[in-house]
Amino acid sequence: MKHSLVINNLSEIDRAAQEFLKQVGTGRIIAFYAPMGAGKTTFTTAICRALGVNADAVSSPTFAIVNEYRTASGEPLFHFDFYRITKPSEALDIGFYEYMDSGCTCIMEWPENIEELLPEETLKVSIEVRPDESRVVSWED
Repeated sequence: MKHSLVINNLSEIDRAAQEFLKQVGTGRIIAFYAPMGAGKTTFTTAICRALGVNADAVSSPTFAIVNEYRTASGEPLFHFDFYRITKPSEALDIGFYEYMDSGCTCIMEWPENIEELLPEETLKVSIEVRPDESRVVSWED
């Protein structure tokens, strides 16, 4: 079944993140596909806020590859940015499968750079930028 959420502007992003989590749940492996500047990190930050992560702690892990945050319940949440990954072995070097097998929420940016490593249960989410600068977040289950 196809699902989508429209985010007309930044003032709606927290509502959209809460609705997204309501529909997909936590403890998921989520891969965001979108062009540069579409809002992957911004939407991830809103998801983290909805889960009680201190928003000041959230940043794109472009250089670190992975950041670990704690939700309000104390659960780890892993945020990956594979933009700088040039071969899958680099993701394996950081213990990719250990993170994926942790049962914790894992959110990935630029998953296309490690596509062949993604577990079958990965929820693939697209963010589309419309001409009016609104965003459409869509996925299938």
